[in-house]
Amino acid sequence: MPAPDASQARSRAGQPVILFDGVCNLCTAVVRFVIERDPAARFSFASLQSDTARRLLEQAGRIAALPDSLVLIDEEGVHVRSDAALRVAAGLRSPWSLAAHLTIVPKALRNRVYDFVARHRYRWFGTRDACLVPTPELRARFLDSVNPRP
Repeated sequence: MPAPDASQARSRAGQPVILFDGVCNLCTAVVRFVIERDPAARFSFASLQSDTARRLLEQAGRIAALPDSLVLIDEEGVHVRSDAALRVAAGLRSPWSLAAHLTIVPKALRNRVYDFVARHRYRWFGTRDACLVPTPELRARFLDSVNPRP
């Protein structure tokens, strides 16, 4: 899929972006889950495998290795693992936003659980041959599927 041009990436700069493993069935299911529970279209999306994700991470100053499952970039920076998942949950409509209260669980324990699921996600949920292709009405929310302007 063509990557958006710089003006399109900037136009969504204030919007939180969820970067996800585009070939992971669990990650794709999470994206669909978020879309269905985000009627205000607060979140945008991009596959971690895309040039768009690489550019967004560079713009955010993040060049260190990241988890390969879910990353959130918002106005406060780059969030990974359980922090990313709970921040996404906080942005969804109720009752899902209540999951954000799980931040009271020690981060080390949350991340152990997150890492366990992430490590086994391909075996448990399978993989796709290609990244999720959004419907025409959702295409603008997927930053790596927006056609560049002439």
